[in-house]
Amino acid sequence: MSKKVWVKVIPWKVEVAQAAMESGADALWVETGTHSEVRKMGLIPTVAEDGDIMLGRDVVEKEVRERKDEEEIFTLSLSKKVVVRGGDWTIIPLENLLSRTGNLFVEITDLKGGQTAFSILEKGVAGVVLNNPDPSAVRQIIRELKREREKFELLPARIKRIEPLGLGDRVCVDTCSSMVLGEGMLVGNSSQALFLVHSECVENPFVNTRPFRVNAGPVHAYIRMASGKTKYLSEVQAGDQVLVVNFEGQSYPAIVGRAKVERRPLALVEAEEGGQNFSIILQNAETIRLTQPDGKAISLVDLKEGSAVLIYREESARHFGVRIDETISER
Repeated sequence: MSKKVWVKVIPWKVEVAQAAMESGADALWVETGTHSEVRKMGLIPTVAEDGDIMLGRDVVEKEVRERKDEEEIFTLSLSKKVVVRGGDWTIIPLENLLSRTGNLFVEITDLKGGQTAFSILEKGVAGVVLNNPDPSAVRQIIRELKREREKFELLPARIKRIEPLGLGDRVCVDTCSSMVLGEGMLVGNSSQALFLVHSECVENPFVNTRPFRVNAGPVHAYIRMASGKTKYLSEVQAGDQVLVVNFEGQSYPAIVGRAKVERRPLALVEAEEGGQNFSIILQNAETIRLTQPDGKAISLVDLKEGSAVLIYREESARHFGVRIDETISER
């Protein structure tokens, strides 16, 4: 079930209502008697005492101040939607409630509040009620909250050559998430072809696993970020959100906890797809892996001419990390 975004327009402000409707809000929360004003603008459910979703009958607002409030909210949620708002509520009461019911909404004022609400206990609340008087902010927040996780079409590329290089500065991207087999990050020498570099979640006799880490490549390489842009690995820092992608092309954002730059021996990997050659430079070590079409990780030392690895190809070029329609050749 998709997450819902309702927008509270109290007091009535036509600019906010219009911004909400144009951005894909699921309902407008308005004062009694405003239902007709909304209908003049278009078709969208209203939340009000006389709305399509009726206050009291279909939805109620409650604050969490102490443990007994949790029990009352749980009981109410068995028959109607409950909007948790204001007060001194914290994440823990919401976690307690979400473990027992899924009929919860949270009132928010900004994007971070919405992202947090949608990620609690991984499944998140059923929806949020956005209460922000700025039409521009309303547009941006709804757009970000309703953006679906990207799905990538990954293609098998055939290895052409592997060539040891000299020393260089490479970057390990350590995240606040634990990755599993078949997951990694999209990295490459060219933004038009990014390789799925596997996470360090694979058991190895030489070092302990680091499922939160991708040994991504040198400082010059591009990495795909959760925002849809690319960054140089040298620019990645704590607090950024990179994109974790699995072998089926499914993705999710991961917060960077640390980007560690160290001088290490490097190797060039070149692969061909669709008659074009693309490359990536990686640390020259057996713990560095690319991803095969079946989701298995293949070590750099096991790569041979003809081995298949996954890449993501993008037709557009990039300028300061943003996609543009321009002819750029990167070799």
